[in-house]
Amino acid sequence: MSIISMVLVVIIAFFAGMEGILDEFQIHQPLVSATLIGLATGHLTAGIMLGGSLQMIALGWANIGAAVAPDIALASVASSIIMVKGDNFTATGISVAVASAIPLAVAGLFLTMIVRTIAVGLTHGADAAAKEGKYKTIERLHLFGIMLQGLRIAIPAGLLIAIPASAVQSALSSMPEWLTGGMAIGGGMVVAVGYALVINMMATREVWPFFAIGFALAAISQLTLIALGAIGVALAFIYLNLSKMGGNGGNGSNGGGSNDPVGDILDQY
Repeated sequence: MSIISMVLVVIIAFFAGMEGILDEFQIHQPLVSATLIGLATGHLTAGIMLGGSLQMIALGWANIGAAVAPDIALASVASSIIMVKGDNFTATGISVAVASAIPLAVAGLFLTMIVRTIAVGLTHGADAAAKEGKYKTIERLHLFGIMLQGLRIAIPAGLLIAIPASAVQSALSSMPEWLTGGMAIGGGMVVAVGYALVINMMATREVWPFFAIGFALAAISQLTLIALGAIGVALAFIYLNLSKMGGNGGNGSNGGGSNDPVGDILDQY
């Protein structure tokens, strides 16, 4: 990894950490951060594959109340660096990187706890500055808190980059075959579980037919991902148009409509 690549990876990690709080440009999402790191290091295809696999896991992660989800920003950045350092861009190497992302995401919770504890003091300082009308101080405290979130990812990323690639490769190569195979299987299972969590949250009577259609079309080997995406967008527009024609508008035969727009339209026939 060249010096320029190292600097770019640290910058990407810094912005990914900030985006974990700002949630504006989605750089912290694995599909974005892993792809950018793959582009910066000259392994774009492997970065996209790793980011896509990690994104399937992150789909089922969400902050609920005081329960904070695992740190997907640190997981995606650190696992991407491990993949690049390991110099194994096969399916097995990517699966090992995916499996390593889970403990990294859990470890990121500890760093999140430290930064958010510091942010409590910054908030009290901003409150005191607000009472005195010191708006510049409030801005500086706000920027400092956001920068801490970026450093939360950038510092571990820099430490991983500082580790010699030979050490990472020797550590990965010394792993027994049963362990690497188990991590590959476990990484695939975690991806499936993350997608299943999303399906469980989105499962309603009107969307199940679209899921069945997509499941059947995905089995056709002649269809590319671009073709499947185009079909998915077309089905989404069809559903939106059906939603406008019936459902909550009260134009159905039952007079009041229901929360199932497709069902309301079918009831008319």
